[in-house]
Amino acid sequence: MSKAYASASTGHDHVFLGDNHRRNERRTWFVIALTAAMMVGEIAAGTYYGSMALVADGWHMSTHAAAMLISALAYLYARRNARNRRFTFGTGKLGDLAGFASAIVLALIALLIGWESLLRLLNPVAISFPQAISVAVLGLAVNLASAWLLSDDHAHHHHGHDHHHHHGEHHPGHAGHGRDNNLRAAYLHVLADALTSVLAIIALTAGSLYGWTWLDPLMGVVGALVIARWSTGLIRDAGGVLLDYLPAGEGLSEEIRAAIEKDGDRITDLHVWQLGPGHHGAIVSLVTNNPQNPSLYRDKLAHLHELSHVTVEVERLAA
Repeated sequence: MSKAYASASTGHDHVFLGDNHRRNERRTWFVIALTAAMMVGEIAAGTYYGSMALVADGWHMSTHAAAMLISALAYLYARRNARNRRFTFGTGKLGDLAGFASAIVLALIALLIGWESLLRLLNPVAISFPQAISVAVLGLAVNLASAWLLSDDHAHHHHGHDHHHHHGEHHPGHAGHGRDNNLRAAYLHVLADALTSVLAIIALTAGSLYGWTWLDPLMGVVGALVIARWSTGLIRDAGGVLLDYLPAGEGLSEEIRAAIEKDGDRITDLHVWQLGPGHHGAIVSLVTNNPQNPSLYRDKLAHLHELSHVTVEVERLAA
């Protein structure tokens, strides 16, 4: 006859937000404000001076501002609902959902840039080089400042106490630093804008010096391909988290097995998934000749700091 022991505790929360959630949220809002101010200024100046280059770049920045708004609202909603019990495992994955949506927008932007560039290759238009270069330089300055604000420095802080939190003992901020796909999405949007500005400056400078007007749309195609590659990577990574997919290089499952499968204890069912940036959950079912309290098995996993929520079920090995 089998006997099951399941970990259980009361009064705990499921807050699995990233360590820098509030900081990333503030910086995203600040970058949106900076981008929106630049957007309004370019559209207003372009309209007043009759510059289509300024107007076009202003509306181009508006698409990135709108995409970053997805990230900012996701941070806000995840934080405000972090302890909402209707979210069974917290709101840590909301950033990955927002990152996935932003990656789709980024892919669409790449498609539009590529299409417009191909049209320009087939039907060249006159370019006001000095004005276009000044717009590109100004846009690059704003985007580099935004990229710096959104760069994740992954500053690691080492503490002298145990970071691992068992089922019911989680404390936000002590888990490992995991990749924040929501911040990554906002960062890629400003980086994509910076890339297009750099390529535009190169193409426009060469065009003004040598008359190579074809280089501008050609650089647009190159930029579109690079941005499409970035968006594909983000779609893959964020989508994987949403589908509870563990990458091939993720060794957490093996580490759990190595820690538990000793002295005749054998894992029969193991589920590991990401709960949020730097947080993972695990459900461990094992059989043994000498069943112990689940807390003993959770203690064996205490060195795995990425585990923030662990449930253990123990059954006696059938005779």
